[in-house]
Amino acid sequence: MVMSRPFAKPSLTFNQQIAHLQASGMTVADTPRAEAWLQHVSYYRLSGYWHVWKDNAGTGFLPGADFDAVCALYTFDRDLRSIVGGAVERVEVALRGSWAYQLAHRGGPHAYLDAALYEDRREFQAMLGKLATDTGRSAETYIRHYRDNYDDPALPAVWMVAEMMSFGQLSRWYSLLRDPALRQAIAAPFGLREELLVSIVKHLVDVRNICAHHGRLWNRGFRSPPRLPQRPAELGATLDASRAGNAAGQVYNALVLLIYLVRQLAPTSTWRDELITLLASRPAGDLVSMGFPADWQTRSLWT
Repeated sequence: MVMSRPFAKPSLTFNQQIAHLQASGMTVADTPRAEAWLQHVSYYRLSGYWHVWKDNAGTGFLPGADFDAVCALYTFDRDLRSIVGGAVERVEVALRGSWAYQLAHRGGPHAYLDAALYEDRREFQAMLGKLATDTGRSAETYIRHYRDNYDDPALPAVWMVAEMMSFGQLSRWYSLLRDPALRQAIAAPFGLREELLVSIVKHLVDVRNICAHHGRLWNRGFRSPPRLPQRPAELGATLDASRAGNAAGQVYNALVLLIYLVRQLAPTSTWRDELITLLASRPAGDLVSMGFPADWQTRSLWT
């Protein structure tokens, strides 16, 4: 017989939440400020940041736990999401353009509809059905223009659908291509072998979704850690290969990959320097939780 396990935690007012934190060992120096944070950010969201100050039993806080330090860590993570989201956007937009360009020049504006291009016909049909539904519902001006003026083929040209599909969908359309030479042509602007770019893009979809949905990025583990390139040499030497395939502590490798990709796509970008400035402002935190090796500042892409 399965025993019932009812959820019995009560709802607490902001003042009760503060009292509970204090009773558990957290210093709250400015009660009105703490109440404002709890009101506008929420107790549950902040709990993902004060976890590092929890004792081994998970019931109280270690000495030094301070509400202001939690808020500083949350602010750092918010800024990290913002800067990382900007870099992922560059990669996403570039992949949209390269995918559309190579397919259009391989077989025309609607080449992407050729089922023979794809490794798995069933997956292709599923993606096509999703795309047809999305274009049918789309209120984008350029999609409506196509629907109003053309009906053969029913779906718009590849450069139009490239702009309206999600990054996750784009990743699937790219990775499912059967021909490695076509995948490599799409990967050329990124300076990576196609099989590596497929893995990295899948990983960056996870990173993008965390940033877009305001999730915790700072010490996040990922469902799809990427394959780590060994070449070019400066990229391989900057990545932390000891964490390859490990879902925990992958933020460091994601940042290194973005430094490399942004430099490939926008050589004059100051993104890396902006990231270094942000890391230098981190609140008394540990970069170990982000997967940073002890010698990271001496590695090629950081110098």
